[in-house]
Amino acid sequence: MLSHDALGQLVAKHAARAQKRCPSLQAKHVTPHVLRHTTAMILLESGVDVTVIALWMGHEQVETTYRFYLHADLSLKERALARTVPAGTTTGRYRAPDPLLAFLESL
Repeated sequence: MLSHDALGQLVAKHAARAQKRCPSLQAKHVTPHVLRHTTAMILLESGVDVTVIALWMGHEQVETTYRFYLHADLSLKERALARTVPAGTTTGRYRAPDPLLAFLESL
């Protein structure tokens, strides 16, 4: 079993090696925690049930997983809302009528 520090050193070593082939990684802070979080988000986006992710992550309570991962995924929220649209209505994103809000939204 690897210690927390040993795992961090391995991830740093391989991240540095990967940065040579993929320069965009140089701007990223790659840690074991980031890899763990990324894996959970990918599982969530792939449709894996949150309770399964909670078990895999070792969270004692599913609410912890909901708090961290469901709130972080805007596209998941949009898909859930799209399923609640009443029949015969059209959907769309809210567009601010105020030019300042529209400008800020475009940033």
